[in-house]
Amino acid sequence: MGKAYWFVFCKSDILLKDNGDGTFDIPYGEKPPVDMKEWNHILNISPMNDGSLVKSVRIDSPVTESVKYVMCGLRASYYKLEKEFYLKAGKCHELLYWDDNTKFCGTCGTPMVMNTDISKKCPSCGKEIWPLLATAIIVLVHKGDNVLLVHAKNFKSDFYGLVAGFVETGETLEEAVRREVKEETGLEIKNIRYFGSQPWPYPCGLMVGFNADYNGGELHLQFTELEKGGWFTRNSLPTLPEKLSIARMIIDDWLANG
Repeated sequence: MGKAYWFVFCKSDILLKDNGDGTFDIPYGEKPPVDMKEWNHILNISPMNDGSLVKSVRIDSPVTESVKYVMCGLRASYYKLEKEFYLKAGKCHELLYWDDNTKFCGTCGTPMVMNTDISKKCPSCGKEIWPLLATAIIVLVHKGDNVLLVHAKNFKSDFYGLVAGFVETGETLEEAVRREVKEETGLEIKNIRYFGSQPWPYPCGLMVGFNADYNGGELHLQFTELEKGGWFTRNSLPTLPEKLSIARMIIDDWLANG
């Protein structure tokens, strides 16, 4: 089989090797770091940048009584792993989610089989499937020296983020930006500018970031989506999102470059 990095998940928690000095790694070896059951499906994942093999598997129960390994939430692993390994962990989590949710053919109900490392094929009707992405936009709206920050109802702590939402079928990214801002805040925007993108494996998203300028309207929050929001300056910022998110990256870029 050869040595490989093993990205082992139980639900959304990932297994990390505890080095005993406050650092953590992804387990590496010829065999899985935990015993496998006959129903555990090991996925082959694209290699690391240095060519090292990568495998991923979901286990039924967390590893709890081990001096060598610890379980860690995928989000929290951002602060424990090198960036390349955190991003690879996200990809593994997305593919495991896809694997878990595509066990049977959506056309005829036959159990699906792996066709390539990132596709499945129905042995009965021939239907082929690949992992799907839920694409969403996220935008920082500027009004002079102020920016629009909002607190969504689904946020688990009291931080403020950016207007965001999923791209609808038949929509361009720019159209989605305009629509989401209008729907959630009542504002018109202009000068939409691409910032960057980020995989968001919770469970299978792609976040596409933008900046835009205010172009009219009064702020009226859509309270089915947002709890609070407003215009903020550099000197009056609320609690901001975690650094792992593209929302924070866009805000930090504004703070650094204006």
